[in-house]
Amino acid sequence: LVARRVAREPLAYITGTREFWSLSIDVSPAVLIPRPETELLLESALEHFHRGQALRILDVCTGSGCVAVGLAREFPKGEVNASDISDEALDVARRNVARYGLASRVRCVQADLLAGLPGPFDLIVANPPYIPAGDEKTLQPEVREFEPSGALFAGADGLRIIRRLVTEAGRALASDGILIFEFGAGQDAAVEQLIEAVPELTLLEVKHDLQDIPRAAVVQKA
Repeated sequence: LVARRVAREPLAYITGTREFWSLSIDVSPAVLIPRPETELLLESALEHFHRGQALRILDVCTGSGCVAVGLAREFPKGEVNASDISDEALDVARRNVARYGLASRVRCVQADLLAGLPGPFDLIVANPPYIPAGDEKTLQPEVREFEPSGALFAGADGLRIIRRLVTEAGRALASDGILIFEFGAGQDAAVEQLIEAVPELTLLEVKHDLQDIPRAAVVQKA
């Protein structure tokens, strides 16, 4: 185990678990390791909805399912769709859903973003790939060499997936529905422009992480 860590393999992959939202989440090299910044998605959802609401929720790019599991526990009357393009990631997500006894309310489904998913949804959350391809060499070896590239990189500017997400969410959200998604450092101005280009969407706020970096957009459908 020490030798694996010396080789820069992330500790979460060695132990097979990572804490997220006070939950123990199973992880594998098929999924991103949950990070504290992503808890902004849940914090923001709780600011806009009451725990007792029977919400229709979609977690896009679910990966390990950490956000889907957290939302299902926070909204006990909610129904959650957890989508990912990767079969291997969905296997991990299903393990976490089963671990917390949520299989009756969390459905893991293979999908390319929102394609084929039955809306409308009251809440859509996403932690999509957003790192520009040219930034690969700047990443720590733990990220660059071990975490799944498909969950990290999104074209030359890092916005390839977010562009699609914003457009597709505009059609999939219910009236007054909320979209909350994470983005990369320095992308806030570009993200605001993408949202402005979708007439039915309004940017409510940009949430900052603990380092005061703009990190998540909260958007509402008119």
